[in-house]
Amino acid sequence: MNERFLVVEDHPIVQLGLRQLIAGRWPAAVVDVAPTLAEAQSRVASETYDIAVVDLNLPDAAGLDSVTLLRKLKPGLRLLVLSLNDEAAYAQRVLQLGASGYLSKERAAAELIQAMERIAEGKRYITVSQAERIAEVALGEADRAPHETLSMQEHRVMVYLAQGKRLTEIGELMHLSPKTITTYRARVLEKIGVDSNQALLKYCLSHGVSVG
Repeated sequence: MNERFLVVEDHPIVQLGLRQLIAGRWPAAVVDVAPTLAEAQSRVASETYDIAVVDLNLPDAAGLDSVTLLRKLKPGLRLLVLSLNDEAAYAQRVLQLGASGYLSKERAAAELIQAMERIAEGKRYITVSQAERIAEVALGEADRAPHETLSMQEHRVMVYLAQGKRLTEIGELMHLSPKTITTYRARVLEKIGVDSNQALLKYCLSHGVSVG
């Protein structure tokens, strides 16, 4: 049986590069491409894939939405997140959400196949720098950035607030009441150490947290 891979990426040049890298290692593999999260969800619901290579920044999704929703749709799907977002800001969090690995796009040419081979074996993949970062935090040799202390729900609220979404809109997206979102907002602002949505946006931009 031939390997089946799904590339969730909206930039044609990146799509082509990923196809070529995968074909070089698995010549007979089937590689489908989904330029949006909606199309990826449709394909994942109807097809079986060995690995999905997923960008975090899609036309219809930002932050961790792509990982969260694809994992919810098919919990057993192996996800390799490939993104321009700062590794320190996202790698550990996507692993906590159930992704099998995180790789920055600048490392893709050198490490993509190695990462996919490891994930295909049922293992996880993180870069050497990320492993060192996790070890330093665990040993108390490095401080966690404020956004790294947020819960998954708080992180989603932070991204939505930085995008300029209203509390009612965030509530609809997260299926929570505006009152609950207001509570989350207060927690986020307190943990990040800012007093407004604009200051929160500046924090996200300066710390490599993607807001789409």
